[in-house]
Parts: sequence; structure tokens; C-alpha cells
Amino acid sequence: MSLQRKKTRVIDVGGVKIGGDFPIVVQSMTSCDTRDVASTLKQIKVLAEAGCEIVRVAVPDEAAAAAIKEIRSRIAIPLIADIHFRDDLAVMAMSKGADAIRINPGNIPVEGIRRIVNEAKRNKKAIRVGVNSGSLEKDIASRHHGATASALVESALRNIRLLEGMDFTDMKLSLKSSDVATAIEAYRSISALTDYPLHLGVTEAGTLLQSAIKSALGIGALLYDGIGDTIRVSITGDPLQEIGVAFGILRALKLRNVGPEIISCPTCGRCEIDLVSLTSQMEERLKGMKAPLKIALMGCVVNGPGEAAEADIGIAGGRGSGMLFKKGEVVRKIGEAEFVSVLLEEIRLMTGEADGLQK
Repeated sequence: MSLQRKKTRVIDVGGVKIGGDFPIVVQSMTSCDTRDVASTLKQIKVLAEAGCEIVRVAVPDEAAAAAIKEIRSRIAIPLIADIHFRDDLAVMAMSKGADAIRINPGNIPVEGIRRIVNEAKRNKKAIRVGVNSGSLEKDIASRHHGATASALVESALRNIRLLEGMDFTDMKLSLKSSDVATAIEAYRSISALTDYPLHLGVTEAGTLLQSAIKSALGIGALLYDGIGDTIRVSITGDPLQEIGVAFGILRALKLRNVGPEIISCPTCGRCEIDLVSLTSQMEERLKGMKAPLKIALMGCVVNGPGEAAEADIGIAGGRGSGMLFKKGEVVRKIGEAEFVSVLLEEIRLMTGEADGLQK
């Protein structure tokens, strides 16, 4: 059964359509200093190759805003400038080529917001209103006794009215919290009250394992409800990890079929091959692969053949060897030492993505 998405308004961010019936977009953010143009370009290139479709960069000062001109001219995906406190940096970032601005309304005065909106209208730029539990307006936080879901929603509605009062509607919203239940409740509430596109995420989610858990629960629950137009999985560390988790969530819900899905058994006393190493090597070597492919890596002959038969390609292992399956048919028997090389070669032949597979 396919999930029914809520219809939202469509906005354009650097040529990428967001909302409506357009695919849910995967975003990320660089972790390096934006003023270091070479490092920023290198990181964006790696993210884009892995499937990132929109990238955000921090703009803490004039030097970072100025760097946007060269960065934007040398990347193929849209760029969002992340602004805090200073409206002049937002205006400068847009003039240098940023496709959209992310602002946290609680930390920019109304007149500053007006200057940002006027520049956005002049240059046809989009704005993300990024309501966040960490920078909520003080009066709202006080009235709700903290960064509750209802507080996040009130802040979002206040800022929607503010921008609409300035005759601006090219916006998307995010209502992020580090608490999964709060984020889910806030997004569900705002989705019922407005049709602006929503950017989903659980903020400050932690390192890879904790972030994957929180993001799968928070983002996944909302996507299952039909809510969400763009997503970002926030991970402490290398942002490249965010892309695989994000597409994994979308793939699990059958919302987008991008990249490989590896099915591997949890191992038990019947396993007679080094399945942990095999799975780890394949995950690493398949990073950046775009083609949708179901790959089964099974450690024994009990469930292995059946699971592998359901996959596009797979191996059912035995003692030091395994049967290679393709599309439900046994291809041949291969030795355990050949598993990785044979699988990669077969995947290259099936997908034509030789350049997308890690060496």
C-alpha cells in the first residue's frame, strides 16, 4: 500500500521543487568552516555524490557570506544559507547566490525580518522558517512553560502571519526538537493548520546510532502520516552518514527507491561464514550508489536461499562458500574469499554504476 502525502504548496529552491506531488527531498548541512571554500566544496561534492539534493552552510560572519559566491558557482545542487541574529548576513548571502535562507525567527528583530523578506522577494528566493526548541521567542516559551509542541506551533503560526503580512509566501517550515515525541506532536499540529511545505528533522539527535533511532522514529512516523516534503537526519560527525540514513527511511516506507537495500540475517549458531565482515564491507563499498537494488546477504542455508531468492542479487552462505543468486535463480557456487569481489562485479553489470562503487 502506498502512503498518501498531504498536498502542500509548491516552492522552488534553486530549481528543486518542494511540496505538492514532488519527491521528498533529502538535505544535509556542511560541518566545515564555510570561509574555507576548498573544504566546503570538497564536502558538498561528496554529499552530492551520495545523493544530497540541497545543502545548507553556516553563515556566521561577512567572510562566510562572501564565500557563498564562489561556492554556489561551483556546485550543482541548491545552497541554503543558515543565518542567526544578523539580517545583514542573510541579505548579503542572497546577493552572493544563496538559493534560500534559513532563519530562526526568535533571534532576529521584526525589522530585520522585513529586510530579509524584501531581498528574498526581489531575488525570488525562498525562506525556511526554522522554529527550534533552542531559540524559541521568550514570551512564547514562558507562556507554555518551555519548548513544548504547542509552543513550537504558536511560534510557527506567529511567523507565518508575520511573513504573510509582508506579502511573502515562498516559505517552508520546520518545528524541530531534540525530543522525538515533541517533534512529532508539533509537526502533526502545524500540518493540520497550514499547507506550507514542511522540512522534517529531529535536532541535536546525537551520533550515528542514536540519530538513526531518533530520526527513524520521528521522521518515519510523520512520513507514514503523509507529512513532510524535505528531510534532514542530523548526525554529530561526518554529514555523509546523514544521506544513507535519510534515504533508508524513505526506502523503508517505499516513498523513494534510491540506493541499495541490504538484507542480512542477525546471525546465529548456524552461521558458518563471516557475515558481519561481509555486510560491513558491502555497506562501505556501496556508499554513493544511486540505483535501487535489493541485496541479500544470508549466513546459512535455512532462511538464506528463500531470502536471497527474493532479492535482485544475494548470497546464501555455507561453510566457507555460498550460492550466488540473481533474480531468484542460482547462478553459481563461489568461495567465501570471493564474496565481495563477485558481488561488486555483478552489481556493476546490473546497474552500470561502476563509478559509484567505492574502491
